[in-house]
Amino acid sequence: MSTDSLQDKENGLFDQVVDRMNTDSSKWDKYQGTDILPMWVADTDFKTPDVVIKALQQRVEHGVFGYTHSPKLLTDLIIDRMASRYQWQIKPEWIVYLPGLVCGLNVAARALGEPDQSVMIPSPIYPPFLSSVKLAGKPCYKAYTHLSDNRWVIDLEAAKANLPQNTGLLHFCNPLNPGGTVYRKKELEDILAFAQANNMVICSDEIHCDLILDEELVHIPIASLNKDAEQRTVTLMAPSKTFNIAGLGASFAIIANEKLRADFIREKRGIVPNVSLLAYTAAVASYQHGDNWLEQQLVYLRGNRARVEAVINKLPGLTLQHIEATYLAWIDCSQLPVDNPCLFFEKAGVGMSPGIEFGNRKFVRLNFGCTRALLDEALTRIEDAVYGLSG
Repeated sequence: MSTDSLQDKENGLFDQVVDRMNTDSSKWDKYQGTDILPMWVADTDFKTPDVVIKALQQRVEHGVFGYTHSPKLLTDLIIDRMASRYQWQIKPEWIVYLPGLVCGLNVAARALGEPDQSVMIPSPIYPPFLSSVKLAGKPCYKAYTHLSDNRWVIDLEAAKANLPQNTGLLHFCNPLNPGGTVYRKKELEDILAFAQANNMVICSDEIHCDLILDEELVHIPIASLNKDAEQRTVTLMAPSKTFNIAGLGASFAIIANEKLRADFIREKRGIVPNVSLLAYTAAVASYQHGDNWLEQQLVYLRGNRARVEAVINKLPGLTLQHIEATYLAWIDCSQLPVDNPCLFFEKAGVGMSPGIEFGNRKFVRLNFGCTRALLDEALTRIEDAVYGLSG
C-alpha cells in the first residue's frame, strides 16, 4: 500500500479515542481521579487490529479454554518472519515460548553465565534489565551509553577499560529502550567482537524490532550476523508492543545453541507458566494478518514523532535526540532548572516515566503511542510548564 493511501486511512483508525478508564488499565489507572495525562508505560492507546479481535472472538465462541500447547502455525509464522524480514534462517526447535519478555530477561539472567559472574548491562536501560540481575543475585556492570553522531550507543571503549574480568553475560537491547537507537551492522559487529573477546553470552531484547520509524533503516538481529553470533545469543521477541497485545502475554526466545537452550528451559521449568490459549490466538492473527495495520501505525507514529521532536527541541532546557524506533521519547531535562523533572511535569498535568528508573534522574521518557489530540494536549502542557518557569 502506498504512503498516500496509508495517510488517507490514518485519521479514522488511529485518531479513534478508546476510553480505557474503568478497564483495569495500569497506564490509565495510575492517574485516575486527576487531570494528569498518562504518557508513561509502553503500551499504546490504539485499538488492537480488527483481525486480532475477530480471531479472539472466534476462539472465545468455541467455549472451551483447556490447557494449550504452542500452535505449529505460530512457529511457522515466526520462522517465515525471520527469513523474510531479516534473512535469518531459524529452526522450529530454537523457539522457546514465554508469557512475557520480562520473564525471559529474568530466566536469562539466571540461566546464562556462571552464578558468580557479572552481567554487563547498557545504562540507562529499561528497568527490568537491572532488576533481573539483582534478583538473580549476580553483580552488575553498567556500560554507559553516550551520544555518537547524535545517537545513543554503548560506549565500548569505556567498557573495554572497565569491564570486570569475570563477566559472563551481556544484556543487550536493540532497538534501544530508552533512546530509540537502531544499531547498524558495523555497531553490532563491534558488540559481537567485544562479547567474543570477553567470552560472553548475549541476551538481546528485540521486542521493538517491528517499530522502526526511519524508513531507510532496517532491524538486524545480532544473532543473524554469523554462526558465532547465533550460537552465543538468546534473542527475545514478541508481537506485544507491535500490535498492542501486551496484556495477553505472548513472547518467545530464539536460541540456536543447544546447551544454552537447555539451560534456559531448565531454569524456567516449574516457575514460568505456559503461554495462554488466547495469547497464542492473538499472536497467530497478528503475524498472519496484521502487517497492513502495522504499516498504517508506523505512518501515524512518524507523524507523532515529528510533533514531539519539534516541540521539545524548541523549548529552553530540554533536548531530544532523533528517535529512530519505538514510540518512546527519551527527553534530556538536565538544563531545566528543576530538581525532579518527572514530578515537575506531573504537576503540569503530564505523567511520564521517571528517568531515575532507567538510570538517569535528569531525563523523562514520554510515550507518544496515542491519539494526536492527546499528544498535542500533552505537548501544550509541557510548553506551558517550561515557559512558565521564566514567566
